[in-house]
Amino acid sequence: MTGIGQAFSDGLLLPAICLAALGWVVPKLLALFWPEGVRPLIVLAFVAACLMMVAGMGFFVLLYWFQGFPVGSIFEAGIMPGVMYFLRLGSISALLWGPIMILSVAGLPKHWVKETW
Repeated sequence: MTGIGQAFSDGLLLPAICLAALGWVVPKLLALFWPEGVRPLIVLAFVAACLMMVAGMGFFVLLYWFQGFPVGSIFEAGIMPGVMYFLRLGSISALLWGPIMILSVAGLPKHWVKETW
């Protein structure tokens, strides 16, 4: 494997940067379609966190796959144990994207047109 796949799997720097960037971008993209207001902002933060959790799980699946680990072997015990394993890894990735996502969500009200903070 060469190129981006090897750079992605050999170190943790590129995946960490990608997750951090997604933590900034996901709330901004959701805000384009989300209504303004305090309650919708809280719901937006929850939805963004759920999406980032799924993205974190996906990143770990890709890391395992790029490194040549048979991802299917994790799911041999069943679907739920495999999902719970990657959910645990995805929740650990919140240490990377969580603070950045909070800053991104906190900056959204300054762009509101109809509502005031």
